[in-house]
Amino acid sequence: MINAFGTIVDTVVLWAFSTFVFEKYLGDYIIAPLISFECALTANYINSVLFIWKDRVKGRSRKGHLRKYLIYNASCSAVFLTKMVILLLIESVTGWNVVFCNLAALCISGILNFCLSEWLIFKKRKIESYASDKPE
Repeated sequence: MINAFGTIVDTVVLWAFSTFVFEKYLGDYIIAPLISFECALTANYINSVLFIWKDRVKGRSRKGHLRKYLIYNASCSAVFLTKMVILLLIESVTGWNVVFCNLAALCISGILNFCLSEWLIFKKRKIESYASDKPE
């Protein structure tokens, strides 16, 4: 699993907030998942830059990393909305605890998130060879 660390961060933060901080539906099923999402997003971005797609982000400045992080955040936010819809649907159908609903929703939305990262955020750049264009 590509973003297993982010899934762990998401689950632990969600569990902590839904267990110790929030008591109502809004806190457990809306606010806590939002907070855990942002924590997981940051963990996944760092993991992506340092390990998964490190060969695709070499030599970037802080400004370049911030720009890429904001694009990554926007992409993941769209996926997060999808995950929330799935989470709430699972909860309404099964009545499961928010942590289990979240894990089920992550399985589905994780595939979409990976595809966006692979093909959009950290896509391979084509390196053009000018040596082949020179006459010998």
